[in-house]
Amino acid sequence: MSRPRNKDDAAVDEALAACRETLKQRFPLPSSPPARKPRKGSKVLPLVLLALAAGVAWKDPAYRNEHFVTQVGQRQAIQLADGSKIKLDGGTEVRVSWHLRTRQVALVRGQALFDISPMHYRPFLVDAGNADIRVVGTRFNVNMYAGDVRVTVAQGKVAVTGRAADRTSLLMPGQQVLVQQGIPGEVVKGNAEDASAWQESRWVFAGTPLAEVVAALQRYYAQPIELTDPDVGKLPLSGVFSSDSVETLLALLPEILPVKLSREGGVVRIQPQAEKNNSPTR
Repeated sequence: MSRPRNKDDAAVDEALAACRETLKQRFPLPSSPPARKPRKGSKVLPLVLLALAAGVAWKDPAYRNEHFVTQVGQRQAIQLADGSKIKLDGGTEVRVSWHLRTRQVALVRGQALFDISPMHYRPFLVDAGNADIRVVGTRFNVNMYAGDVRVTVAQGKVAVTGRAADRTSLLMPGQQVLVQQGIPGEVVKGNAEDASAWQESRWVFAGTPLAEVVAALQRYYAQPIELTDPDVGKLPLSGVFSSDSVETLLALLPEILPVKLSREGGVVRIQPQAEKNNSPTR
C-alpha cells in the first residue's frame, strides 16, 4: 500500500517541474538503438520463392486429369468445370487435363464437337494426332480418321498447326481444313452444321472421300470394314444418311459408287467392281 502524500512531496514535485528542462539537458536519455538491418536471407528467400513459382508456371504442370470413352454406337455429352462442353461421337476417346496456364484435351480417336468457354489468359489446346488446335473461346468440330484430321469451325477462331510442317492455318466461322500426314491443306468453305450432324444421328456427306465415310460408319458398326484398294478410299460420296442404319448405307454403296461388297470372317470388305489385272502384259 502506498503512503499518503504530504506537503514535502508536493514541494519536491514543484521544484522538479521548475527544473525539468535543465535536468533533461544535463542528464539526457539514451538514444534509441538503430533499426536492425534485414538479413540478406530475408530478401533472397522471397526471390527464390518467386523464381520457383515462375518456373512452375512456365512448365504448366497438370493438376487434374479426366478420361472419357464412348463405345461403338454411343454418344456422350460432357460438361467441363470451366463451362465448356464436349460432345463425343461413337467410338471416341478423349483425355482432358487441367493445367496452370492452359486447358488441354487429347483426342485419342474418333470425333468430337467442342463448345469452349472463353478464357483469354488460359487457352484451350486440342491434341488431335498429327494436328494441334488452339482456341480461346469457340465452337468447332474435329474429325480424326486414318491419321488425318478435319477441323470445321462454327463460331470464333481456331488455329490449326500440322505436326509435319511449320505452318498454321487460321480458321474463321464457316471454314474448314484437312490435315493429311501432319500437313494442313488449303482452308476451304465448310458447313459446320453438316459436319456436326452426327449428334442428331445424321451423316451429311458432300463429296466426302469414302475412307472418311467408312471411319464414320465404323463408329456405329461393330464389325470391321476394310477398303481393299487405296483408290477406293478416294471415291467421293454425297448424300444424307441415318447413323442408326449402317447396314442400309452399306447396301446402297454399290448402287452409288463403282464398288462391291464381300463378307468373310465377320469382316466387310469394300473393293472395286472390276479387280485390277496384275498379270504381265504379253
